[in-house]
Amino acid sequence: MLAVPIHPADINTIQGSYGIKPSLPHVPGYDGVAEVLEVGSEVQGLQSGDWVIPRILSSGTCRTHMRASPENLIKIPSDMDKVSAATFALNPGTAYRMLHDFKSLREGDVVIQNGANSAVGQAVIQIAAAMGLQTINIVRDRPEINELKQYLSSLGATLVLTEEEVRSSTAIKEMTQPILALNCVSGRSGTEILRRLAFGGVMVTYGGMSRQPVTVPIGSLIFNEVSVRGFWMSRWNTKHSDKPERQHMLDELHKLVIQKKLKPPSHSLVPFEQFKKVFENTLSAEGKVGKKQILVFD
Repeated sequence: MLAVPIHPADINTIQGSYGIKPSLPHVPGYDGVAEVLEVGSEVQGLQSGDWVIPRILSSGTCRTHMRASPENLIKIPSDMDKVSAATFALNPGTAYRMLHDFKSLREGDVVIQNGANSAVGQAVIQIAAAMGLQTINIVRDRPEINELKQYLSSLGATLVLTEEEVRSSTAIKEMTQPILALNCVSGRSGTEILRRLAFGGVMVTYGGMSRQPVTVPIGSLIFNEVSVRGFWMSRWNTKHSDKPERQHMLDELHKLVIQKKLKPPSHSLVPFEQFKKVFENTLSAEGKVGKKQILVFD
C-alpha cells in the first residue's frame, strides 16, 4: 500500500452502523492506492510497478501489504501523486455520479449542497466547475469561516454561505433556482436546501451527519413536485464492478486530475505506524468535517 484515506464510513463500519457489516476478524479500509510488487505466472494485464486501487468494497486497505486476485484490482495511471491516486475514485466518484445520474444538467445550471467542505463537497465544487455549472455551497459557521470561504471559492465555488446566512441571503435570490440539491447533513440543513429547489428539482441524500431525519415540506412536494432520492456509492460500485460506466468515470476523473481541475481534499498525512491517531482524528471530526486523514507508508 502507498496511501489510504480514512473515511467516516470506515468509522461507521467499526461502530457497526454502516450498510456493510463484514464478518470478523476484519481489516478496515475501503479506499487507497497500492503498487504491485509481484505477480503470479498466470496473471495477465498487471505487472510489477503498476498502481492499482481495490475493485471490491471493504477489501482491507489498512495494511502494509496484501495479496489479491487480479480481478479484484483496477489498474490506474501512475502519473498522479499518490494522494491524488488514493483519493480520486471514491469521494470524487460520489460527486461525479450525483452530478450525472439524477438530473440532466446543462452549462449554467445551479446545484446547491450542504457539507460543502467535506471531501465529497470539495469534489462536487471542482467537477461542477469543470462542467460549467454554478454551485451554492452551505457550510457550518466556525471561527475561520472567511478562510474556508476563500478556500472553497478557490476550488470554483460560485457562492459559499453558512447555514445561518442561507436563510436570509439575497445572493441566492439573485441566482437561478437550483435544480439539484446534494444533502449529506440532513435534519434542518437538508430541509433548507430542499426548499430552494426549482419546480421539478431533485434532492439526493448521501449522508446524515446531523443524525437527524430528512423532513420534506409538503408544499415542496405538492406545488414544486420535487423528488427526494438516496445514493450510496458502495452499491453503485458493486452493481457496476465490471461495467464500462465505471471505467469511463475513472478515466474522466483521472483526466480532471491531470488537467489540475480536481485536486485532493484538504488533508493530513500520517505515518502508518500512527494509525490509531488517524482513526481518533477522523472520529473526533465526524459531523464537523476536519481535514481528510491519510495513512502513508514508508
